Amino acid sequence: MDLIFATHNAHKVEECNFELSHIPNLIVRSLTEVNILEEIPETQPTIEGNAIQKAEFIFDKYGYNCFADDSGLEIVAINDEPGVHSAYYGGEERSHKKNIDLVLQKMKHKINRTAQFRTTIALILNGELHVFEGICKGKILYEPIGTNGFGYDPIFQPDGFTKSFAELTDAEKNAISHRGIATRKLIAFIQIYANQIS
Repeated sequence: MDLIFATHNAHKVEECNFELSHIPNLIVRSLTEVNILEEIPETQPTIEGNAIQKAEFIFDKYGYNCFADDSGLEIVAINDEPGVHSAYYGGEERSHKKNIDLVLQKMKHKINRTAQFRTTIALILNGELHVFEGICKGKILYEPIGTNGFGYDPIFQPDGFTKSFAELTDAEKNAISHRGIATRKLIAFIQIYANQIS
C-alpha cells in the first residue's frame, strides 16, 4: 500500500518510513515522488483546517490515500498567536529569526509566558477522514537559547524541563514534542488498519 505524505520534505518522509518499516508492503511517498509539484492550498483559519484541506486536496484531485500535517505555536498572552500563521509570522519569507524576533517583541512586557505547540495530522484512507493531534505545553523564554531544532525551538521551554527545545537532543524532543505525539497516534492507527487487512 502506498500512502502519500502531502509534503516535499524528503527528511519527513524518511522518518515516517523508518517508523512504519515494521508494517509489510507499506511505503510512504512524498509529493515529489509521485510528481505532484503544484502548490497545495493552506487557506484555512485553523491548524486542523489546513491539515484537512491539504489531505482532501490530494485525495480529491489525485485519488491517493494520503495524510497531511500542520503545526503552530500558540501563546496565551497574545491571543494564541502566531497559531496558524506560525511559519510566516514575521513576514512572507518565512524567516525563523524574524518570527522569533516578533514573538519576543510582543511578549516583552508579558508576565504570563504560557504557550503550547500543536500539530494536527489529517489522514484520508479509502475516502474516510481521520484526525490526530499532538500538543506540547510549555512557556516562552525571554531570549533564544540553544542551536538544535528549528523555528521557535530556541524560545520554547517545555513543561518539566529546564532547557529549551533547541537544547534537547532529537530523541529527547521527539519523546515529548507535539509532532512526535501526533505521529505516534497516526502510526498506531495505521498499524491497526494494516493488521485488519492482512
